[in-house]
Amino acid sequence: MADSNPKEIHSAVREFYARKAQSFGEGCCGSGSSCSCATPKNYPAEELQTLPKDLADVTLGCGNPIAKIDIHPGDTVLDLGSGGGLDCFLAAQKVGPGGRVIGVDMTPEMIGKARANAARIGAANVEFRQGQIEAIPLADGEADVVISNCVINLSPDKPAVFREMFRVLHPGGHVAVSDIVTRGPMSPLVAKSLASWAGCIAGALDVEEYRRGLADAGFTDVAVAASGETPFSGTAQLAGGLPFSALITARKP
Repeated sequence: MADSNPKEIHSAVREFYARKAQSFGEGCCGSGSSCSCATPKNYPAEELQTLPKDLADVTLGCGNPIAKIDIHPGDTVLDLGSGGGLDCFLAAQKVGPGGRVIGVDMTPEMIGKARANAARIGAANVEFRQGQIEAIPLADGEADVVISNCVINLSPDKPAVFREMFRVLHPGGHVAVSDIVTRGPMSPLVAKSLASWAGCIAGALDVEEYRRGLADAGFTDVAVAASGETPFSGTAQLAGGLPFSALITARKP
């Protein structure tokens, strides 16, 4: 995206997800969108049954970041790009009343939606803070676990995000991220417009670049595995530079 600067990207992403916040309940991502949405199939049915159906049915993610991560009672969990709050509320069930879940999102409309959802279900151990994931509004070492669901690919400065994730994690803390990545250079068939960036496509990193970015930030035990469902999923596309959904995990020493 050499023809777009970070401010333009942030603005496009913010406007895109402000519209999504206002249209929750109209179907996953709305009509004609290029974003890849997680569906209830990505989440255990018994977990979704504890939440209102309208809250559980729609999320703008591309997987289930808490499926393969250990979250313990009393933990503090940070969700980057928390949207309407679904992953936060599921994490809250795991941390219990002695733990905390903090959702960070840069879109005021999403923060408002998430806070309203938290009030509606009585999620007293969940809070939402407005901010950018390149400058996370948490103290050093405040979190035990960092999760994110199809959001880091939206950032125009992913190394800054990785450094911030490392900063806010307690030593020994873990990361679990569902995100859109590629295997090899981005295919020229994929449009690189501001719209496709906001739709989780143009900002996707190559798998190995993602792995190196986390390692450069200080993380160890970085692992990447294809997962979830996207318009470009399927093994035939994985070698062709087309985006696919992956689960990325790592640990802070």
